[in-house]
Amino acid sequence: MKGSVKFVSPEDTKDFYKILIKRVDNYFTTNHISKTANATMIFKTIVLVTAYVVPFILMVTLHPDFNIQLLLWTIMGISVAGVGMSVMHDANHGSYSNNDTVNYILGHTLNLLGGSVFNWKLQHNILHHTYTNIVHMDDDIQDRLVLKFSPHTKVKFYHKLQHFYAFFFYGILTLYWTVAKDFIQFYQFTRDGVNPNSAKQNWITFFQILAVKVVYFYVVFYIPIHYFEFAFWQILVGYLLMHFWAGLILTTIFQLAHTVEGTTHPLPSNGTIENNWAIHQLNTTVNFSRKNKWLSWYVGGLNFQVEHHLFPKICHVHYPEIAPIVKATAEEYGIPYLENQSFGDALNAHIKALYRFGHLPNINTAIS
Repeated sequence: MKGSVKFVSPEDTKDFYKILIKRVDNYFTTNHISKTANATMIFKTIVLVTAYVVPFILMVTLHPDFNIQLLLWTIMGISVAGVGMSVMHDANHGSYSNNDTVNYILGHTLNLLGGSVFNWKLQHNILHHTYTNIVHMDDDIQDRLVLKFSPHTKVKFYHKLQHFYAFFFYGILTLYWTVAKDFIQFYQFTRDGVNPNSAKQNWITFFQILAVKVVYFYVVFYIPIHYFEFAFWQILVGYLLMHFWAGLILTTIFQLAHTVEGTTHPLPSNGTIENNWAIHQLNTTVNFSRKNKWLSWYVGGLNFQVEHHLFPKICHVHYPEIAPIVKATAEEYGIPYLENQSFGDALNAHIKALYRFGHLPNINTAIS
């Protein structure tokens, strides 16, 4: 893969992750608990998927007043964001079930958002989880149009205002995803060697991505307009509203874990990060609102990102129980355990980071 980076463990902390894994495994063994989904997770999956699908069915069959239509699109946007955070995310990490088929099927709930599982796994599971907050490696902190998420990229004059306009662009992210992002990423990941497939496999994958888009837009636009006599502008306005809510929620929640004050953005030297990979995750990741049970339920444990980055194969419903183990072990080794106590604190820390990144001097940050 282009520009690969390796991690080198200092002697005094090289056993940290090994000890932590042993303690977390012991928790599940002692309590006779599976690391995958439980009844709570299954119930949540049913609720969130239903809350996305049913409003659409009600809308096209009952053809309610336009204001009610907008309310239903809003519910769909909030619900599909929940599906992405709580269902798709775990399934595509292989942590929803021990059954690969179940993970495969539920992982493709990403199609409800019009996105590609193939690209998502490359961007998230490989680039983001391996090279968290490393500029030019972690695609999640790549500069986007007028947004700057790293202290090590070039500052443009408009970045000074990004802490004001960022959330508008968060709201159009999933819209961009449905129409262009997957094709752009597919090309980039293939060019850079992140995509390991052969040319023949890539042709098949490309047409699979295209087919998902065609089916998605057929269902969302063609069926309501052609079979239920909706005006195009009605569906378009509702569709944009749904994606604004989905994009705003998804992007904001993911940003609160890494692009906040307190996390680090280390630069490799000669292709090396002088740190243990697990400790690197603790330095670049921050939790928030750990005690807020409603928020934890909705965002799929993404407020426990420290635990998720260290144990992505464990279903998020278990993170509240293993968090004290992670925190105590980190403190034992003198490693910071980063967290913001509330959602408001995390949001404020994100806005401050956006402001700081937009006011930094330009420096050369090429990876050596």
